[in-house]
Amino acid sequence: MKLYPHLYLAIAVIVIASCESSKIPPKAQSDTIQPTPSQKLVTLDKNFQIAMGQTIYVPVYSHIYHYNRQEIFNLAVTLSIRNTDLNNSLIITSVRYYNSEGKLVKQYLQQPIQLDALASTDFFVDRNDTTGGLGANFIVEWVAKTKISEPVVEAVMIGTDYQQGISFTSPGKVIKNQNN
Repeated sequence: MKLYPHLYLAIAVIVIASCESSKIPPKAQSDTIQPTPSQKLVTLDKNFQIAMGQTIYVPVYSHIYHYNRQEIFNLAVTLSIRNTDLNNSLIITSVRYYNSEGKLVKQYLQQPIQLDALASTDFFVDRNDTTGGLGANFIVEWVAKTKISEPVVEAVMIGTDYQQGISFTSPGKVIKNQNN
């Protein structure tokens, strides 16, 4: 059976149309996350003894340049925080999003959250939110009451337009350790 070029075009139109019609509306962004069962809101009192903690810098990109830097390609950003400890929880005390000029754009947590052993959480920056710019970053702070394995903190950037798509990750870098 011989397929004709216009048949390929018709199939492409059908696929694109079905993808467009099944799009899920974007999730409403709020300044705080709703905790899941593995992410309990906590209050750190003066008796909380910190055994270890870190401040982690995560570079992210709300857009990149393409076509000889003439055009901007917007990207959605997902910050992922994963507790790699098999037995112990950690407490995320702060997740802050900064723009290219180093100005605070958004504070994601109003109260610390506990992340149980092997649990993960994420924070999202919409593709249309370009307030961060090319040099945006997250600062993540966490603490634990016992020595634990360090969490994995990284960002995933993704964007699609027409028949072009791009995705990549950006690992976090520890900029400050807090050990007793």
